[in-house]
Amino acid sequence: MVFLSKRLNEINGHDFIRMVEAGAHVLKTNVDKVNALNVFPVPDGDTGTNMNLTLTSGVEELRRRPSDHLGKAAEALAKGLLMGARGNSGVILSQLFRGFSKAVSDLASADAVQFAAAFQNGVDMAYKAVVKPVEGTILTVAREAAKQGTVSAKRHHSIEAVMADLVKQAKETLAKTQDMLPVLKQVGVVDSGGQGLVYIYEGFISILETLEEKTPSEPLPYSAFDAIEPFEEQDARVAPDIHRGSGAHVQPHPTSAQSKLATEDIVFGYCTEFMVTLNAQKTASRAFEESRFRHELSEHGDSLLVVADDDLVKVHIHAEFPGTVMNLAQKYGDLSRIKIENMRDQHTHLLMEEAGLSTSAEKGNPAAAPSPAHGKPYGFVAVSVGEGISGIFRSLGVDQVLYGGQTMNPSTEDIVKAILDVDARTVFVLPNNSNIILAAQQAVELVEDKQVIVIPSKSIPQGIAAVLAFQEAAAPDENAEEMQQALQYVQAGQVTYAVRDTQMDGIDIKQGDYIGIHNNKIVSADPDIIVSCKQLIASLLGSGAEIVTLYTGADADAHQTEHLVDYIRDQFAEVEVEVHEGGQPLYYYIISAE
Repeated sequence: MVFLSKRLNEINGHDFIRMVEAGAHVLKTNVDKVNALNVFPVPDGDTGTNMNLTLTSGVEELRRRPSDHLGKAAEALAKGLLMGARGNSGVILSQLFRGFSKAVSDLASADAVQFAAAFQNGVDMAYKAVVKPVEGTILTVAREAAKQGTVSAKRHHSIEAVMADLVKQAKETLAKTQDMLPVLKQVGVVDSGGQGLVYIYEGFISILETLEEKTPSEPLPYSAFDAIEPFEEQDARVAPDIHRGSGAHVQPHPTSAQSKLATEDIVFGYCTEFMVTLNAQKTASRAFEESRFRHELSEHGDSLLVVADDDLVKVHIHAEFPGTVMNLAQKYGDLSRIKIENMRDQHTHLLMEEAGLSTSAEKGNPAAAPSPAHGKPYGFVAVSVGEGISGIFRSLGVDQVLYGGQTMNPSTEDIVKAILDVDARTVFVLPNNSNIILAAQQAVELVEDKQVIVIPSKSIPQGIAAVLAFQEAAAPDENAEEMQQALQYVQAGQVTYAVRDTQMDGIDIKQGDYIGIHNNKIVSADPDIIVSCKQLIASLLGSGAEIVTLYTGADADAHQTEHLVDYIRDQFAEVEVEVHEGGQPLYYYIISAE
């Protein structure tokens, strides 16, 4: 068992691990409270969920690599957060501790000044990751807390005292976020991401406060690791193939992209993943160099991902001879977490399923899906909700469709794997959600063997418009420009229900009301879904449009849909109407106006 050292003036790796444990425990306990602070009263507010899943990924990496060396422990946390980051709040959290990690990388332990400086370095790195920082968010809370920590460290030698001042300032700044961001004041809540960060910091101080109460031989009051559930890799997965919707004008292609590839054409047949724990004895004669190791592996496969730090290397590769790859890796250390999957078998099973034949193959593994065509110029990764919408993306030529699902935004690692599984020289990524854009941009930094371009689509309609704007003969930068311009010409609407009473933009909203959201603004709320939908449609068509598309959700009523179609045709005679079965949860309709 690991115990906190009775040293108030410095903190080592084991102390830091216990702090992270406690922070994760407090956040997990309060996930629902953080989710409830989302400004929009929609049923899939997910800030708390995203931060919890991100931090859980970091904790799992600490489980695998505990260290008494502060720099190594912080590096393990940062690596886990980086790969597991979900949503904007999760990405910012990962950047905060990535900067912290870099500040203490060479330190076995840190004193109060170094400890405070690490928090400040984390803030600096997080701000670099956000193009247009907004006051009144998690960034503001982190910045003001770190600033106070730096001031406190000049007066106190105690880590606990510095952390206490830092937490106090974080809470005070969190309370002020209502005055910094008008929408928070309007709704009467504080920033959800900032609240999540405060919960983590409260966990930190709760552990430090035990230092004066315990001797080094006494155990902590609980093992927070035991309270943290394992990270669920299936939270964001490749969307399954589905039966297509009953769209009025577009008939999606009936087969998946993988069906265009013959099984015998798969050049590298085994999806291979493993970790290498670097061994000092093995690297004595030939020091490990990440770039050289990557080059060595690249000669034996494709879809290569190598992420390395001081003593651990993560490898993902599609190889024909996994044993050869692992033999190369064993020159540098010991192997663990080995996973090898036969992609030819999986491809055969997929074709059998499309043909209606039975198979026992497991589905939904983003790392194992074969590429549709070897070495093609362009490929696509898109995030989707609902089986029907996923099918539409596939019919438009999207190679990998990641299913986000309710409160389950794909992680950075999910997006990286999907990119690697597209055998194309340039891959366009469509997040289709403003809360996934940062994770997608972070994934770009981890892919080196192909060009990756993120098109910052914020909605499903924008993502579809971007794909339709793509031109096979155009250069990558020309396509990127055209696809981004296409986003501007789409008006996106959503219809769901309110989970609480509130007032926004002069609209009184009652729990249970059907609310209409135009782009990112609530424009209607009514206990009658038809009334709310009509108000939303009128808003969408206010600036003119030629085509309106209704993507029906899993809970949409066919008679109500027919009524809405008749309404559009009667009131907007010049507008063409299309209907597709989207199958999305929670949102009765996603509506596109172009």
